[in-house]
Amino acid sequence: MNPGLPGDAPLIIGPHRFESRLFVGTGKYDSHEQMREAVDASGTQCVTVAVRRIDLAGPSLLNHLDLDKITLLPNTAGCFNAADAVRTCRLAREALDSRLVKLEVLADPQTLLPDPMATLEAAKELADDDFIVLAYTNDDPVLALRLEDAGVAAVMPLGAPIGSGLGILNPRNIRTIKTRASVPIIVDAGVGTASDVAIAFELGIDGVLLNTGIAAADDPVLMARAMKHAWLGGRAAWLAGRMPAQDGASPSSPTKDLISSSSNP
Repeated sequence: MNPGLPGDAPLIIGPHRFESRLFVGTGKYDSHEQMREAVDASGTQCVTVAVRRIDLAGPSLLNHLDLDKITLLPNTAGCFNAADAVRTCRLAREALDSRLVKLEVLADPQTLLPDPMATLEAAKELADDDFIVLAYTNDDPVLALRLEDAGVAAVMPLGAPIGSGLGILNPRNIRTIKTRASVPIIVDAGVGTASDVAIAFELGIDGVLLNTGIAAADDPVLMARAMKHAWLGGRAAWLAGRMPAQDGASPSSPTKDLISSSSNP
């Protein structure tokens, strides 16, 4: 079954083609089995895995994913400088045979916000080394353009701090980033519930990546299904084109040529 919208173009990132525009993480679940069920319920075609937190030599969460249907997106979670992030991506390429990577270079362990200068430095080096880089970054329109100039395949501005569940805190900047970009824009981090996903897509962005919003729900599998419906609804609403907002009321039925309910004697 096609997990996308009928008639919608697929999302193209490098050589990869995705009908589903929802990207899902694999951390924080109670078990690998629960993770697999949530991934299935979300309809995603791409999951992100933290290279530094999986056992590449033995049994791991990778054994619970259908890799014939799912594309792996190795990420550099836990890296706090450019050198470690680049090294982690090269490890992923060797161990997982993947040029597709999510670049994440954090500034400090308290805020978990991206380090813009280190991210840009690592992005340039990885792009020059033939990686397909999806770069996690702040919701900064100028930095987004700098990353695009550096050769990334997609820019991933945060909706809110990692794991916060606060939703899309700065929709104006996200919309500006998308309007100016020539590469896909994928909102990453801070999504807490289905309405956050719908709002993100109604801004016109190309995809959403989330983890905690599903994994920390009381029922992760049901929430994964809700996120699937949310991206489809938000994307459909954006493609459809919303009605213009206005200050005053407007009757739903045309008033021209209405027959008056009153009569003259």
